[in-house]
Amino acid sequence: MSWEWAALLLLGGSTVLLFIGMPVALSFVAINIVGAWLFLGGEAGLAQVVRNSVVSVMSFSLTPIPLFILMGEILFHTGLAIKVIEGVERLIKQVPGRLAIVAVVAGTVFSAISGSTIATTAMLGSLMLPVMLARGYHPTMATGPIMAIGAVDMLIPPSALTVLLGSLSGISISKLLIGGVVPGLMLSVAFVAYIIVRVRLTPSLAPPTPVEERSGWAAWSLLLLYVLPLVSIFAVVVGAMSGGFATPTESAALGALATMAMAMIYRALTWDALMKSLRGTTAISGMILFIILGATTFSQILSFSGATEGLVGAILGQGLSPLMVVALMMLILIFLGIFVDQVSMMLITLPVFMPIVTRLGIDPVWFGVLFLICMQLGLLLPPHGLLLMTMRGVAPPEVTMMHIFQAVVPYVIMSLLLLALLLIFPAIATWLPRVLIG
Repeated sequence: MSWEWAALLLLGGSTVLLFIGMPVALSFVAINIVGAWLFLGGEAGLAQVVRNSVVSVMSFSLTPIPLFILMGEILFHTGLAIKVIEGVERLIKQVPGRLAIVAVVAGTVFSAISGSTIATTAMLGSLMLPVMLARGYHPTMATGPIMAIGAVDMLIPPSALTVLLGSLSGISISKLLIGGVVPGLMLSVAFVAYIIVRVRLTPSLAPPTPVEERSGWAAWSLLLLYVLPLVSIFAVVVGAMSGGFATPTESAALGALATMAMAMIYRALTWDALMKSLRGTTAISGMILFIILGATTFSQILSFSGATEGLVGAILGQGLSPLMVVALMMLILIFLGIFVDQVSMMLITLPVFMPIVTRLGIDPVWFGVLFLICMQLGLLLPPHGLLLMTMRGVAPPEVTMMHIFQAVVPYVIMSLLLLALLLIFPAIATWLPRVLIG
C-alpha cells in the first residue's frame, strides 16, 4: 500500500470517526486495530498493539497529569477558590467593567493553582455570572471574560494538557510549562485593557455598581490570608522545576502536597471534599490515560506504514521557509479546533508535525507554546468549543448560545494577535525557560 493510501486510511479514518461523534479513545483504538492488522502483520501486529498500549501508560512523565488535576479539584471542592475571588474583588476599586475585571484577575490567579480549564470556567461561571447579570451586565460582557480566562488556564502552569503535549511530542515538559507563563499573562493584561476600553465606549454593557469601601485589614485580609499563600503553590511548582531541584513529576507532587496542606491548615479539607476531589481526579485522569493508550500506538503505526515519512517529505519538498511551514501548521490546528477537541488535535497532528519540526531545526519549546495557543483557541471557537459548552451548562436561561458565541469573538481575535506576535518574536515564549532552566 502506498504512503498516500496509508495516510488517507489512518489520518482520514480517525478524523471521520471523531466527526461522527465516536469517543476519542475508541476512535484511535479502532483505527489502531485496523492499522496493526494491515501494517504490523495480522495477529502478531495486534499482540504488538497490546504490548505498546501497556508501555504507553506506564511512562513516568505522565505522572504530573493526575497530580495537577488533583490540585484544582481540591481547591474547587474545599471552597478555597471562592476565597481567591473574594480576595481579588476587595482589592479592585471602581473601574469600568469592574466585575468582569475581577473575573479575569481571579481566573488568572486560579490558573496558577489549578490544572483544569473546565474547572476554572465552571467555577467562575457559577459564582460570578449570576452577580454580573443581576447588576445589569450585558450577557456578552458577563460571559466573555469568564470563558476567555478559563482558556488561559492552559498556558499558565500547572496545566495537565501542557504535560500531555510535552509527553506526546517529546518537548521538555519543564520548559513547556514555563514557556506558557509570559504569553498567558500577556493575554490576561490584554483582556483587562479590552474590558476597560470597551465599557468606556459603551457604558451600558457594564453599568457601574456601588463598591463597598474597605480599608486597612478588612481590605487586605483575604489577600494575605488566602490569595498569597495559595499563589505560593505556583512558586513551589515553578521554582522547583526551574531551580533544578525537582523533575516535573516531583514538582507536581510538591504542588499537590502543598495544596492539601493548605486545605488542612484552613480546616477546609473534609472527608467528603477529599473523596469528591479523588473521584474527580480519577475520572479525568482515567479518560486521559485511555486516550494516550491509543495515541502512542497510532503514531507508531503511522510511522511504520510510511505515511509519516511520505507526508513530511511532501511538505518539505514544497520549498517553503521554516516560518511559513510553522504558520501553515498553525492554520491547520486552528481549523481542526473548530471541529475536534484539544486531545484529538494533538493525536492527529503531532505524529506528522514533530518530524517536520526536528528536520527544520525549529525550537521545540517555541513550537510547543504556539501549539498551546492554538489549542486554547480551540476551546473558544464556535460551534463546539469546550468552554462554550461549559458556559452554556452553568448560565441561566436568559443567556442564549448566540450571546455566548458573540461574547468570545474579541477574545479569539486577541489570541490570534498573540499567536501572530509569537510567530514574529519567538523570544516571548523562549526567554523565560532559557533564563530559569537554560
